Amino acid sequence: MQEKVITWATPVFFLLIALELLWGWHQKRKTYRLNDAITSIGLGVLSQVAGVFTRILRVGIYALIFHSIALFHWNIEAWWALPAALVFYDFCYYWHHRFMHRIAIMWAAHVVHHSSEDYNLSTALRQSSTGALFGWIPYVPMAVAGVPPTLFAIVALIDLLYQFWVHTEHIGKLGWFDRVFVSPSNHRVHHGVNEHYLDKNYGGILAVWDRCFGTFAEELDHQPVIYGTRAPLHSFNPLRANLEVYQQLAHDSRHAASVWDKARIWFMPPGWRPAELQARMPRAPFEINSRRRYDPGIPTATGVYVLLQFAVVLGCAVHFLEIQRTVSGWPLLSYLAFLTVSMVALGALLEGRQYGWFIELARLATALLLLLCTGAWFAGPTLTSGLLASGIVWSVGSAVFGLALMRRS
Repeated sequence: MQEKVITWATPVFFLLIALELLWGWHQKRKTYRLNDAITSIGLGVLSQVAGVFTRILRVGIYALIFHSIALFHWNIEAWWALPAALVFYDFCYYWHHRFMHRIAIMWAAHVVHHSSEDYNLSTALRQSSTGALFGWIPYVPMAVAGVPPTLFAIVALIDLLYQFWVHTEHIGKLGWFDRVFVSPSNHRVHHGVNEHYLDKNYGGILAVWDRCFGTFAEELDHQPVIYGTRAPLHSFNPLRANLEVYQQLAHDSRHAASVWDKARIWFMPPGWRPAELQARMPRAPFEINSRRRYDPGIPTATGVYVLLQFAVVLGCAVHFLEIQRTVSGWPLLSYLAFLTVSMVALGALLEGRQYGWFIELARLATALLLLLCTGAWFAGPTLTSGLLASGIVWSVGSAVFGLALMRRS
């Protein structure tokens, strides 16, 4: 259900992003960069696509617990069921979100959302592809308490959709609303790396949980929020964004001296390292005053090329989410691989990496061979002659344009 609703909501998301972008231009306040926005949206796309394969973790385990050990079964048609379940979910979400910031292996997934150094509506779409690995655990109490899986899915979706609009710098403080509900002001605080803002404001819809449990912080007029993480990603590669912290944890675990330290590295707060490991393999301390946004310059023509190719990749992702209801196995996995490689190639081009063109040309050659050999697009139905011809022309034309840009770079 979530994939279908997100697909329907996507045009609304893009419309609101466009309106925010235009409003920023009108206000002469630049909150968008092409490279960062494409990366954020691309990570959201990969999250939704990967979610097709992790549905058993997101929904299946919850349903299994509900049907096995639920103490009660809520009446989903009762007037109180939806609001009560939404408050229950939001309470669990608060703790889930807090755990993600305080347990390293959970932070390894959540860091994706915080890796943007900008703050705008596209940042809301920047989501992890691995969050389902442990993300089901904080919601077990809802299953045990008897909240039906259908109702759980509805309130989870409501909570998720609500959080889209709070990712903006163009809405200021809202008075009493900020004290009760999650708002743009107090969620900006959550994305800050400033000492005053760090690890604050975990709520999804209600800010009262943060006030109750001592994790609320006001946005201060004299202290602008600096966005991102204390260990900046400095990359537009979606695989690196999703896997970098796992790789760091594995490295530290492998090199830690004691078995105890090897194990607890994964469950301590993010950034924690044994003293002996820090002494042998030091990492530079965080310096907020020397922080610079990662923004490699690329030719305008390359930016236009990436934007056009990204639009096609978005269309492919929508197609993937449509056909996954009737297709499974290797065809779907190969489609996932194609979408991932597409985003890796575009990310490399946004970084000005020469090897990005080799990946991009190989990707286009793969698309062309698929169209010529099968007359279809992955596991979809046979294409009409018009669509097939359009796909072939697009692949060849993109390759020619790409080669020209590659020679100029």
